[in-house]
Amino acid sequence: MTAAPLDRLLAPPPAVVTVGAPPFDDALAAQGVDTVPVDWRPPPAASAEAVRAVAADPRLVEANRTAVERMGAVRPRLVDVRPAADLVGLGRHELLHAGPPIAWADASGPLRGAVVGACLYEGWADTPEEAEALAAAGGIELSPCHDRHAVGPMAGVVSPSMPMWVLDDGGRPAYSTLNEGLGKVLRYGAFGDAVVERLRWMERVLGPCLAAALQRHGPVDVGALIASMVAMGDEGHNRNRAGTSLLVRALAPDLVRTIEVGLRRADDVADVLAFVDGNDHFLLNVVMAAGKLVADAGAGVPGSSVVVTMARNGTEFGIRVSGTGDRWYTAPAAVPDGLYLGGYGPDDANPDIGDSAITETVGLGGFAMAGAPAIVGLVGGEVDDARTWTELMYQVTVAEHPTWTLPVLGFRGVPFGIDALAVVRTGIPPIINTGMAGRVAGTGQVGAGLVRPPLACFTAAIEALAGEAEAP
Repeated sequence: MTAAPLDRLLAPPPAVVTVGAPPFDDALAAQGVDTVPVDWRPPPAASAEAVRAVAADPRLVEANRTAVERMGAVRPRLVDVRPAADLVGLGRHELLHAGPPIAWADASGPLRGAVVGACLYEGWADTPEEAEALAAAGGIELSPCHDRHAVGPMAGVVSPSMPMWVLDDGGRPAYSTLNEGLGKVLRYGAFGDAVVERLRWMERVLGPCLAAALQRHGPVDVGALIASMVAMGDEGHNRNRAGTSLLVRALAPDLVRTIEVGLRRADDVADVLAFVDGNDHFLLNVVMAAGKLVADAGAGVPGSSVVVTMARNGTEFGIRVSGTGDRWYTAPAAVPDGLYLGGYGPDDANPDIGDSAITETVGLGGFAMAGAPAIVGLVGGEVDDARTWTELMYQVTVAEHPTWTLPVLGFRGVPFGIDALAVVRTGIPPIINTGMAGRVAGTGQVGAGLVRPPLACFTAAIEALAGEAEAP
């Protein structure tokens, strides 16, 4: 027997994957061994019977195949920008919000702040105190965006005068508001004078300019745009730099031509281009509406365990699955783990909030981080973690997206079609990257990070599916 070469003896040990064993991971790390911790745990014993019933349902495999094929066939197009009052059927003093249904009494600080800001913007109140009193007295009706073919980032509040993106796929619509940028903005619960003035400028200038440009340009193929941006290092949730640039490339010539024909003023067009140039998140809301179109296509397939909605209202996390229609399964939302802006820390952060997890629902965001390693600079972790998180998500999905592919993984499609049954069986919840809103109304953004949905949402969905399962 020959001795091992000296360089092999001196080489550092390879990285070790540790599964559901934090003390073991800590011990290895203390010895200088690189570890890849996987937060796995066995499914709750109480769900074992439900898991067996759903797994034995003879409809399951074909139902899941049908759901993801319908989702993968969607080709979302951006076609217009119009006021919310024309699109989502808002009643008097009615606002839409992100996440599952919620009452004012249960609303978190960011949602309350956004409701106050929307009331000031619409002229329903003159002061924040008047707006809060109106809501507390039952004068504001709150409805989920998801009930109106819409999605809203963070607090997700939509009021009648707000311009909204309009996307379609052969007749099915989806809507989302326009992105305000970062910092103290309405969607993070801020409501000062600057917030309201920005919203009014978006209503008077930004929305009409974009609408005029789209009318001249014609529909934008958002599905193809997403494929390009994912290949260029965006993941569609918290990194949209390449995608925003692609949208500007598509619309800028027609935006400028609206000046020639007298539709818009040159100063307005310049202001719009400057605003978009300063907001790398501008495309996020378009991607969200595209995700809503994709996910909705997979809904309503009897026997399917594919998740078609993940959303948070700042108090609860909620999911919906294809096989049980519009029923929500909810549990308390967790506070994201990540990086904080200067002066803020964990005590300042609100629990997870927003409809933007629709991106992860369709394989983007946290699911596509392998192709967007720069995202770790915003949400925390190391570059190698981004790949690990994506590869882990293949374990809880039914398929890979046919056109949204990751060059770094040999052009594999992003993990696509979350399987609630697989989540419960493995104990691996989806990974979501997200912004963090301040828990106190009016604070705005305090950081960004990663969060996992509560497993209880998925176990409740599987129990419901088990109750409807057909005997083999």
